[in-house]
Amino acid sequence: MRLLGDVDQGGPAILSPRIHSFPFKLGLPLGLPSTFLGRYGWIQFYCKAALRENNGIIHKNHQVFIVMNPIDLNLEKPILAQPFTCEVEHKLGVVCVGGGQIKCRVSLDRGGYVPGENILVTAFISNYSNVSIKRTKASLTETIEYLARGKVVQTEKRELAVLVRGKIRPGAKDEWHNELYVPPLPPTNLHGCHLIKISYDVFFVIEPKSMEKEIKLQLPIVLATYPFRHSGDAVNANTWPESVLKPDTHTHYPSTLPIFRPWLHEKPIEA
Repeated sequence: MRLLGDVDQGGPAILSPRIHSFPFKLGLPLGLPSTFLGRYGWIQFYCKAALRENNGIIHKNHQVFIVMNPIDLNLEKPILAQPFTCEVEHKLGVVCVGGGQIKCRVSLDRGGYVPGENILVTAFISNYSNVSIKRTKASLTETIEYLARGKVVQTEKRELAVLVRGKIRPGAKDEWHNELYVPPLPPTNLHGCHLIKISYDVFFVIEPKSMEKEIKLQLPIVLATYPFRHSGDAVNANTWPESVLKPDTHTHYPSTLPIFRPWLHEKPIEA
């Protein structure tokens, strides 16, 4: 949108020798995707201006601004507010020579979060095999897919938060009750953009202490910009409009916007 010097008005506007100010307001269209910076693609919004002197020299400048497309978990599928569970039974070794089974059950306290919240990871691991488990690991992972003509042409995958626990001996059990912190991140799927797809998962990995293949459980989650409302959020209802969510006093919300990605130049993890 051109704000000054429209061609229909006779070409560029001529400014006299003094300081000029042009206050303006510009309403953003509905459905714009959030600002995003990635390794293979980005979404940015900016205003730009050009000033041409009488001698033909042109001075250009631009100012980037940030857009956040609000995603309210309270308007998403109700199932996201419910606990999410995944379980597996996996055979290790050869049963006839002392092999056995590993049973694992992993739960998340819900399926939707916003940056600044904690993901409660609960897991129960039973090692009925004769093989020691070297370690177990839970990680919050971001996957970014870049599409062109309906096909994925580039992919980024990165671990954003990791928790690790140690050995589980044959015949032993272990329990997890740990939390993964959600750092400043863009919301799931970048609503309004069909060329970049973002998804988040919690992976729970069991690594046997042998040549056995690791066991991996995948629990997809949704990241939004507005958290779930709770009954306690009614406090100070007279001072908070319905469209604004009162922050949870027990949650550490980030002070930075979820668009700056300092790890862009780091090597992504293998898919």
